[in-house]
Amino acid sequence: MNPKKIILLLALLGAVAAFFAFDLGRFFSLAYIQGAQAEIASLYAAHPWQVAGAFFAVYVAVTALSLPGALIMTLLAGALFGLWVGTLIVSFASSLGALLAMLSARYVLRDSVQARFGARLADVDKGIAREGALYLFTLRLVPAIPFFAVNLLMGLTAMRAATFYGVSQLGMLAGTLVFVNAGTQLGQLRSLQGIVSPGLLVSFVLLGVFPLAAKKAVDLWKARRVYAAWAHRKPQRYDRNMVVIGAGAAGLVTAYIAAVVKAKVTLVENHKMGGDCLNYGCVPSKALIKTATLARQMRHSADYGIAEARYTLNFAQVMDRIAKVVQDIAPHDSVERYTSLGVDVQTGTAKIIDPWHVQITHDDGRVQVLSTRSIVIATGARPFVPPLPGLEEVGYFTSDTLWGLRELPSRLVVLGGGPIGCELAQSFARLGSQVTQVEMGPRVMAREDEEVSAFARSALESDGVQVLTGHKALRCEKVGDEKFIVVEHAGREVRIAFDALLCAVGRVARLSGFGLEELGIPAQRTVGTNEYLQTIYPNILAAGDVAGPYQFTHVAAHQAWYAAVNGLFLGFKRFKADYRVIPWATFIDPEVARVGLNEQEAREQGVAYEVTRYGIDDLDRAIADSAAHGWVKVLTVPGKDTILGVTIVGAHAGDLLAEYVLAMKHGLGLNKILGTIHTYPTMAEANKYAAGEWKRAHQPLAVLRWVEKFHAWRRA
Repeated sequence: MNPKKIILLLALLGAVAAFFAFDLGRFFSLAYIQGAQAEIASLYAAHPWQVAGAFFAVYVAVTALSLPGALIMTLLAGALFGLWVGTLIVSFASSLGALLAMLSARYVLRDSVQARFGARLADVDKGIAREGALYLFTLRLVPAIPFFAVNLLMGLTAMRAATFYGVSQLGMLAGTLVFVNAGTQLGQLRSLQGIVSPGLLVSFVLLGVFPLAAKKAVDLWKARRVYAAWAHRKPQRYDRNMVVIGAGAAGLVTAYIAAVVKAKVTLVENHKMGGDCLNYGCVPSKALIKTATLARQMRHSADYGIAEARYTLNFAQVMDRIAKVVQDIAPHDSVERYTSLGVDVQTGTAKIIDPWHVQITHDDGRVQVLSTRSIVIATGARPFVPPLPGLEEVGYFTSDTLWGLRELPSRLVVLGGGPIGCELAQSFARLGSQVTQVEMGPRVMAREDEEVSAFARSALESDGVQVLTGHKALRCEKVGDEKFIVVEHAGREVRIAFDALLCAVGRVARLSGFGLEELGIPAQRTVGTNEYLQTIYPNILAAGDVAGPYQFTHVAAHQAWYAAVNGLFLGFKRFKADYRVIPWATFIDPEVARVGLNEQEAREQGVAYEVTRYGIDDLDRAIADSAAHGWVKVLTVPGKDTILGVTIVGAHAGDLLAEYVLAMKHGLGLNKILGTIHTYPTMAEANKYAAGEWKRAHQPLAVLRWVEKFHAWRRA
């Protein structure tokens, strides 16, 4: 801790200690004040400004140091100065003292709290920035909640000092008036309980509830205002409880949940059930990775004791197998299955024509309009195609169109160094393509730690991928039958010849054609929603890739629960979407998986952490499988086994991560993982050994020295 902070903290603690050591609290008792009332009153009559100033200063000090006695001084203010002057003095003194207490807590404690609980504090700060003034005002209206505790807690947040002071001045005014008024009758009071009666406290609680009720009323007013232009179209009865647009992961799960709770729900899809994940993303790419991994293992069969293994690649057959995998999984997301679950599935294009009506244009031209209480937009995302000059002339593939290939490209350029680009680049290289991967940034997989990016690059290059980082794509050219992409690196242009070009530079939400523009729903990169996944119209929600902030199938399914519940039970109960524990994986070989913070994020956010690392090259099962590479890296709160984040690099990393996701979700630490029996020999033992590394680094050395002496004594 900063020496200045230590000095201030010691000074504050010294002042508080002196207060109790010298029994200064006796001067702040009701009996003492009543006994000295006449003497203080005469002194005030003789020296009004000096007494008022001294009173103000003492009140500020008592409040700033969070000492007992503020209530007694408030009563005394009423007895000495009368209702209006006493209220004026106490109001400003209490607010100034509260501000000093808040600033002291912020100066002394916030950095250490930020270092320990940075991620959680960031969420609190977002809430404070959004509605902190309202909640502080509510707390100030309820004297049953200790004001000193409010002062200290607000010091740990990022609330502006001016906001804190202004809200405190206003929020404490009602209580100040009541107690100063009681002080005008100081001689007749027999105990403080007579002031702080249950009835009075209930009145204050009701007063404190008022801002929340007022906010609710304001929200309802805003809703009525946003609906005003459409009020004449609001139906008396509804055809559906919910209409879901899009049958990807978010839409399917939303519709399923609605059907389970016996709501009448329609699911509209204009292309393929299952969305991108089933048809173009997760499923086909993993099927491709499996075949590519097998090809690699056969080429390196000597690693497994097989001198030579030969194979003949039939790329068309590889792609047919991928199509078969998609076909085999498709029934899980089919119209028939969801119809059997109670979902009304409609094929066609949906458009929201007002907050309660969805128009469905079927493939045969038939138009149907459904009235519905709530609507969920789950239209997903599509590959982003960069506006490169000449791109259309040379032709290109995306992760959506790639699966129509029937000939293996001899020379493939993969544009993009993110997870999709890395997975596909490695797979095609393993199948025999000459792959060049172009990334504008300084490294591939830039969201991971630098060592992970370096390891991923090494893995790609070991499979023959030429990785070009720091290369910016400028344009595409076609000379005769030859195709080129021109990139810039270190100030000069480089031309790369290719037979096929794959654009894998990210995905963008599908936002147009669904009526968002006509309804005025903000939709820039994603549909604008609040923490409840509601748009400006509370009954219109969004989930999945179209809503952000994560483009993962499992997050889309996670959001679907919130969209379904918040849409179906609108007006009764709603839940904030919870993104505290989000796992993800990149399925290159070796896999990269993580949950929570990694090191670069912890540094950026100023979160203090310890690193525990276990090398998978030491794991028995990994050695037996010739997969002895990678590591488990766990970030924990300094001195504690509380998990802040985990990064795993190695075979089956995505599967190994699940144990840490469970632990973080339910507040389990590394000691719990260490105390769990893991089957031998499995890759999952890596998690136990990582926990063991943490335990070894946190041994109670002093205790162990005494135990050693104990055992020596026993031997003697």
